[in-house]
Amino acid sequence: MTEKTVSLEMLMQQALAGDKHAYADLLRETSRFIRPYLAKRLNTASDVDDLLQEILVSIHKARHTYDGKRPYKPWVFAIANFRLQDYLRTYYADRLRDATDLSEVENSLPEHVTNFDFTYESISGEVNQLPEKQAIILELMHQDGYTAKEVAVKTGMQESAVKVAAFRAYKILRAKLTR
Repeated sequence: MTEKTVSLEMLMQQALAGDKHAYADLLRETSRFIRPYLAKRLNTASDVDDLLQEILVSIHKARHTYDGKRPYKPWVFAIANFRLQDYLRTYYADRLRDATDLSEVENSLPEHVTNFDFTYESISGEVNQLPEKQAIILELMHQDGYTAKEVAVKTGMQESAVKVAAFRAYKILRAKLTR
């Protein structure tokens, strides 16, 4: 790049006018601010490099759409974002194709892993031994089907307090039932 700092918009104008050195400088500068953007969103350096190359090719193909009256970076980031979305869509579609079907895994699990030997009614004796507030909360949530927010309104407690009390009750029950 030249000694004095030239704006990206100016470089793009020069590149569109046919200046190959300005175009090379523009792509180099574009790579400098797009690479960190991609690195934050992708896992491997090779993916970043591959996608960066695709983005630069897309910029090259779309350079005729650049409006010289507008800033350069938002235009580039729009292209980069579209390319990133395409990449991620393809990446996750490939992973989904290679994913194991849960029904296959479920059939190979031992019987006791997916079957519970107790229901709310079968552990109601344990629930009744909990502190009164915790027992009421569990009864409202699991037997009557209320949400934590609804239980908070019914009991006059804060929603967060209901959640904490329920968590503590689950912890006590888990300890009792795993014995």
